[in-house]
Amino acid sequence: MAVPTNKDELLKAIDSNCDKLILELRGVSLAVVDECSLEGHAKGTQMSVANLVAYVVGWNELVLKWLDRDAAGDPVDFPDTGFKWNELGRLAQKFYHDYENVPYPQLVERLEAAKDRIVALIEARSNDDLYSRPWYEKWPMGRMIQFNTASPYANAQGRLRKWLKKKNVSQSS
Repeated sequence: MAVPTNKDELLKAIDSNCDKLILELRGVSLAVVDECSLEGHAKGTQMSVANLVAYVVGWNELVLKWLDRDAAGDPVDFPDTGFKWNELGRLAQKFYHDYENVPYPQLVERLEAAKDRIVALIEARSNDDLYSRPWYEKWPMGRMIQFNTASPYANAQGRLRKWLKKKNVSQSS
C-alpha cells in the first residue's frame, strides 16, 4: 500500500492494516501467546505475541496522548517523556512491561479500542489539519499518525506471519 497523502488514504490504511492484524492475532492459540520466541524490537531480544500486541497498543495509546495534548494546546513530547527517538528499543521494553498483566484477549480488545479512538480523532480533523503543515519537525500530523499506527500494524502482521510459519504453529479457529 502506498504511503497515505490525505485523510481518506490514512483512514483506509489504518482500517485495512489493523483489521488484518487483528484477524491474525485472534487466530493465535492462547497456548502460545506468551512464548518468547519472536524476534524482539530491540536488537538481540526475544518477545512473545503478547509483547507484540503490547508494543502496538503502546504506540497507539502514545499517538492518542499526542493528539490529546495537541488538542489541549499542550506541548507534545516526541516520542514520549524520558525517551529519544534513538531509544525505541527501551520504549518497546516499557510497553511490554506496561501491559504484561493484561490478559491477551483484553490486550487485543484494547488495540481495537485505541485504533477506533484514533480513527474518530482523525475523522474530526480536516485534511488541511492533517497534511498541510509540519507538526513534528518536517512531518505533518497525518504522517506522524501513519508512522505509528498503520505502519506498525503491517510490520506486526508480517512478524507474526513469519513467526507462525517458522514455528509451524497452527492458528485456532
